[in-house]
Formats: sequence, C-alpha cells, structure tokens
Amino acid sequence: MISTAVKKTFRYLSSFALIVSLNFALPRLMPGDPVKNLIGEDVYVSDLVIEELRAELGLNRPLLEQFLAYIQALLRFDLGYSYHLHSPVAEVLQERIGWTLLFVGVSVGLGAGLGVFLGAYAGWKPETKLSRGLSCGFILLSCTPPYFLALLFLGIFAFKLGLFPFKGFYDTLTLGSIASHLFLPVSVLALFSASRNFLILRGSVIQEKEELYALYARAKGLYEREILFRHVVKNASLPIITLLALDFGFLFSGALFIEIVFSLNGMGTLIYDAIIGKDYPVLQGAFLLIALAVLIANILADFLYAVVDPRVRRPA
Repeated sequence: MISTAVKKTFRYLSSFALIVSLNFALPRLMPGDPVKNLIGEDVYVSDLVIEELRAELGLNRPLLEQFLAYIQALLRFDLGYSYHLHSPVAEVLQERIGWTLLFVGVSVGLGAGLGVFLGAYAGWKPETKLSRGLSCGFILLSCTPPYFLALLFLGIFAFKLGLFPFKGFYDTLTLGSIASHLFLPVSVLALFSASRNFLILRGSVIQEKEELYALYARAKGLYEREILFRHVVKNASLPIITLLALDFGFLFSGALFIEIVFSLNGMGTLIYDAIIGKDYPVLQGAFLLIALAVLIANILADFLYAVVDPRVRRPA
C-alpha cells in the first residue's frame, strides 16, 4: 500500500510538472511579437533582420524544441537571459524577490495575528456591538480589491495628508526610511489578509465553543480567556492554516498589484514591465518562482496541520 507521504510527494511533483508546462505556455499565448516589441514601433528594419533576431533568441524554432530547451535549461538551474534588462534572469529575480518577500511576509504575519485575535473575540462573543461592528468592517474589507484599497490609502495618507512617502522602498537605506515607505503597502495587504482570517476564525470559534471539551473546561472552573486561547482557538485555527496556504498565491498576486500602485521596485513592477515588453525569460522565471513559493507554502501547511492536530497523523 502506498504511504500517505509518497502520495503527497507524487501530487506535488505532478503539480510542479503542470506548473512548468503552463509557465512556458502562458507568455507565448500573449498577443504581440517580442522581437518587434524589442526593436520598437518607430524603428524600421527589414524582415531579414527580424528573422535573424528571432533566430538568435531561439524563437524561430518549433514550440516543442523551445519547450525541451526550456526544460534542459531548468535542469541546469538556468532561467535564461532577459531581452530588455540584458542580464541573467536569476540575477534580476535575486535583486527583486528579497523586497517582495519582506513586504509579503510582514503583511501576512500581521494579518494572521490581527485576524486570529479579533476573530477569536468576535466568535466568542458574537452578540456584542463591537463584534458586529468588526464583522461588518472586515466583510467590507474582504470584498474590496487590494489595488483599490491601495489607491485609497495612497490618495488619503500620502497625497492629501502627506504622512507617508508615496513610492519606493526607501530614500536612504535605513530602517526608519524602509519602515515609513512600507507602512502603507504593508497596512493594505495586512488588512486584506486579516479580513479573510477574521471571517474564517470567527465562524470556527462559534462552532468550536459549543463542543464538549469547551463545556468541560468551563466545568473545571477555567477563566473565559483560558478556554478561548488555550483550547478553542487551537482547534478553530486549523482552517486558518489551510486558508493561508491556499491564499498565499492570491495574496502574492495582490501584493504585486500593490507594488505597482506604490511604485515599489519589487516583483510586481518587474512582472508588469516584462508583460509590457514581452520579456519571456523574465516572465517564466518570475512565474516559476511564485509557483514554487505557493507549493512550499502548501507543503508547510501539511506539516503544520499534522503538528497542530495529531489526528491527521493517524492512519485512516
């Protein structure tokens, strides 16, 4: 009998193979010619020159040959060479991914903490006015696209009030400058993440607080806070782990739009420029990196699920 670990490994490897195939196909499905885009619309060159450039970039070969060459390059850990940035894609991604991971990591952490704490309270006492107000507010936030929320924050706090910088990661490479530049984008993504965590945990706490173990804890004379955070939240937080893993790609894409709004020189602006310039190698490398991050997040979620809930480790 095939073990659960082998099944999961096969599932993740199959997902990765599908991701690699889609990663190759999606940029080539975009309208437009990367060679003509590279030359520019105002420059006239002969068809012979265009064909020579296409041959030099390897775009004149059949798609199957291009795909096999792409797979061979991946096996050598070679992500290709950027058409527009004139630099290896791996170096370009290395420069940008650190800032995006910092932005996303801080936002997801704050969103998880805020959503869990407020969601636990709202689920424990759903009849209070504060709980109802929080629920209405977070429902509104969860329905608002991240880029629109980013535009609101940018217009109010940066342009009108002038409290925060409106673009870039920093003016000078200091902790204070980085914190002031990241405050608004981190706040937007953290609030959006917190809204989803809040709604999920609130419903879970409402369900879990009626279970027998919660009633037994009350019978033992434990304080309400102890019952909530030592017992109920532990079981109610299981859906949050799944949500964070499944939503990691969604949050990452939201972060990319927020980066574009705030002109942050991270993965968001890199992908946007690559789409405009039809820079296939950069798009393939960036999409592959994001897909790997989502896969790793799901693997960590499987591990954390087994740690938090021992029942997952038991055989069926």
